[in-house]
Amino acid sequence: MNKERIREEASYTARGQPNIAFVKYWGKRDERLILPYNSSVSMTLDPSINTTTSVMFSEKFKEDTLYINRDRQDISGGEAKERFALINTLRELAHTDAKALIVSENNFPTASGLASSASGIATLAYAAAEALGLELSEKELSIIARQGSGSACRSILGGIVVWHRGEKPDGSDSFAEQVVNEGYWEELRDVVAIVSTDKKRVSSRAGMKQTVATSLLYRIRPQIAEEYAGVAIDAVKNKDFGRLAETIMRDSSNMHAVMLDTYPPIVYLNDVSVRVMYAIYELNKAEGRNVAAYTFDAGANAHIITLEKDAERVEEALDGIEGISRILKLHQGGGPVLLGSEKSLISNEILDSLYQARS
Repeated sequence: MNKERIREEASYTARGQPNIAFVKYWGKRDERLILPYNSSVSMTLDPSINTTTSVMFSEKFKEDTLYINRDRQDISGGEAKERFALINTLRELAHTDAKALIVSENNFPTASGLASSASGIATLAYAAAEALGLELSEKELSIIARQGSGSACRSILGGIVVWHRGEKPDGSDSFAEQVVNEGYWEELRDVVAIVSTDKKRVSSRAGMKQTVATSLLYRIRPQIAEEYAGVAIDAVKNKDFGRLAETIMRDSSNMHAVMLDTYPPIVYLNDVSVRVMYAIYELNKAEGRNVAAYTFDAGANAHIITLEKDAERVEEALDGIEGISRILKLHQGGGPVLLGSEKSLISNEILDSLYQARS
């Protein structure tokens, strides 16, 4: 660790993007280390939707502090607690007990099924490692990001990414790896239909735990998802969109089926989500081939995976569905990048409040 960085109290800022899973992660075999029951495959999205996170460590801070979208967070529980589990891992590697100030902002809806935790924690891991002077590989960063949010490990890398479930109890073989970079199959698009910006009633963390404990269908979910992951990777490498699209839709429906089989049931989809599903089925039927695939994370918003040449037809199919407030057309993006100091979200006002609290 470069201790001069701590003494200088410099802030480090990273920008990163969420990812959309082609094959989903739902359920942990280890809650503390966030180890999944199955591997997952995702596409990192472009910077038009992003999270910016600034991090500063200082011996002058009395306590760890977290702001998300300008609101100070209670760090004693929930996702904030998981963020600081990640920070503690990095502090141990850097041999410091300096407190952290974290300021993070999303330019898209938070906690609504658009993977804000993935981009938020991936950028946190990246910026915090830089702030502490740690030189970590992408594999090491993905393992650390995983401990804050499982899907965050995939946002450490760009393009199409696989998160290996691993087998070891310590999680050392559960990490993200790039399948292909963002230029390999550049034509892939994610047409996002925003149908709700409401915060979901059941957090992903709580929902997973509930599903694993109570769903009978979940007993076969990990095996099915592992098979889907292999098929998806093969389809991506061979640019076989028809095969990829079917796998994406089957996996999404399978995951939401085990959610519905959870007791009491967990329902993230709404009526508009269902209408989007049927619209995509009808589009594929009319075209005589799979030109699009719907997929839903833990939320009502629809991600429609398609190719650039078919994106207009997808938008036409969505046009007129009452309840869709906005449509985004996204392409693939890279992993987090470090921004200049002028992009820091840490204001003098925030710093003054922390120093005054100490005095």
